[in-house]
Amino acid sequence: MILADTSAMLALLDADSAHHEPLLRWYEADPDQWVLPWATLPEIDYLLMHRVHGSAQLAFLRDLAEARFMVEWGDPRDLARARELCERYRDLGLGMVDAVIMGMAERLEADAIATLDLRHFGIVQLRTQPLLLPRDG
Repeated sequence: MILADTSAMLALLDADSAHHEPLLRWYEADPDQWVLPWATLPEIDYLLMHRVHGSAQLAFLRDLAEARFMVEWGDPRDLARARELCERYRDLGLGMVDAVIMGMAERLEADAIATLDLRHFGIVQLRTQPLLLPRDG
């Protein structure tokens, strides 16, 4: 399982992104392994609309409605773990979305997290050791 954060999904969905090709290769290798954490959905929607294009935002919504992406709707333990991580890494400025993804990665024992955000994901020590794609791929 590969949990995708907002930065990875934006690069995957935006053909103009410098990171589009490597993420597309990872995605196309096994799209059924990619899972979107619920917490990323509003961020992806907003950023597609405001940084990419409204048509990209609508295409993403269509893909979600047609179940082209698997969504992990979470567990209360994810939020509890996110709070712990935000408290532990307060100086890092870790936010809820990234912390929820990290908590999910631990709970689900994800093989990898697709992310371009190494400032957070590259520093936080998780109980499990998921790869960070594309960095570790």
